[in-house]
Amino acid sequence: MEVELKFRLPNKSSHQKLISILSQFHITTLYQRNEFVDGSAYELSSQRAVLLLRMYEQPRTPQCVVCLKSKPVLADGVSSIEMENVRKVYNWNGVILEVDEAKFEFGEMYELECETSEPERVKKMIEEFFTENEIEYSYSVMSKFAVFRAGKLPLS
Repeated sequence: MEVELKFRLPNKSSHQKLISILSQFHITTLYQRNEFVDGSAYELSSQRAVLLLRMYEQPRTPQCVVCLKSKPVLADGVSSIEMENVRKVYNWNGVILEVDEAKFEFGEMYELECETSEPERVKKMIEEFFTENEIEYSYSVMSKFAVFRAGKLPLS
């Protein structure tokens, strides 16, 4: 089972401050285009699943990852959509942090994600880092797909 910590950054200023502080730990920047796909009769969403096609638009090594996510916290009904995402990846204190800048027609959303097998310990580390560096954050309450479906950014 995938366990991810997700922290929402309220604005571009917090995002810029975070990536500036983390710059010494930068590994790579990924340019992604995400497409969420379902059948015409909503075969996947009716089972609380979503098929994600994530295209990495790197000049020398383009690739596509196909991922089936089941039982996510999403709104009913899934359609085929596109979403642009810039993901900066950092190796910080033994964990991989992914800082996203997701672009929607109605605005931009900033988020830090971290996949871990020790969510409580790593969550505390990240929260302390945010506090020490005076970076505003909140816990993410909606996936990027749910934000797209809602047609508006979540309230801070």
